[in-house]
Formats: sequence, structure tokens, C-alpha cells
Amino acid sequence: MSLGDDGAELRPLEPWQAATFLEHMDRGREFIGWHIALPDKVTDLEPSRSYLQAYADQAAADTARIYGIWADGKLVGGVLFRTMDVERGTAEVGCWLEPSAVGKGLVTGAARMIIDWAVEQRGIHRVEWVVSSGNEASIAVARRLGMTRDGVLRESYPYRGKRLDMEIWSVLAPEWRTARQEV
Repeated sequence: MSLGDDGAELRPLEPWQAATFLEHMDRGREFIGWHIALPDKVTDLEPSRSYLQAYADQAAADTARIYGIWADGKLVGGVLFRTMDVERGTAEVGCWLEPSAVGKGLVTGAARMIIDWAVEQRGIHRVEWVVSSGNEASIAVARRLGMTRDGVLRESYPYRGKRLDMEIWSVLAPEWRTARQEV
């Protein structure tokens, strides 16, 4: 799926792409790891494959999905549904990028694409964005997506020896549809 005029694409990430996923993570490991634990999990080929296989299994069960953002034929980031509960109508979106892809609108475009799919095709009513209070770039994406800040879970996430405040942002299906019509 095309993300715009610059040739960037959104494609599912699958276990057979484990080496590519690992290479991407190696390029952005320090930067990506500032706010999320993904680089700590994808440290070698086998953990990379296992991580992608877990998402493949969850996609088959319709409970999560993972997509890569490709620019100029190179994997530069991704978006995912960390969780997806179709019966309850809820999903949590997440994202990451390597430094070379920052500031190009790729995450915002990719997140819009998967949120559209979740709302319109899967009947998801509430889409959440959970983000460290210190992750200003990710909070800016939530705002661009028209999400509302629901609150802060103070010191709820232990990460690399610290306890981080986590913000919960969300958009409801009627809000999403209204905002999409205005664009």
C-alpha cells in the first residue's frame, strides 16, 4: 500500500523477513530504544524471527498485526496493532522509525492507513495510542491523528532502570470518520 507520492509503502512484516528486520533494527537500535523495548527483544536472527512469528500467529488469530514501512526499497520503520479485540471493538496502535526516516510523515500516514482499515473493515470502535510522556514525537503523531489524551498512568512502565509515565490517547470510530471526511 502506497504511503504517498514519495514511493514509501506499507507492507505486512512476516517471519521470512527476519534478517531484514534485524538489519533495520541494528541501524536504528539506539534511537528506537529511547522509548520502546523493541530493540531489546530483536537482538539476533532467532529473536527477530520469533518476534515476527508471534505477530504472524496473532494475525492469524485476529488479535494483533505488524507492518513495515518501506522507503526506497528499504525497511525504515513500522506500525502495528499491539492488541486487537474485534469482539470488544478495541485496538492499540504502536510505531517505530529509524533515524533516517524521521520527519517525513511516514508513521502518521501508515497509522492512518491501518486505523482506517481497523475502523472500516474490522469494526473497531476505540483505537488507543499508549506512549511515554517523554516521547514528544509519538505524542505529536497521536495529535495529528486527531486522538484525545485520556490520561496518564504515572510511573506505570519500568524501562531500563526507570519508571516512566505512560499517556493514553484514543480516537473513537465516529470521531475518526468525521475527521476523515473533513480532510
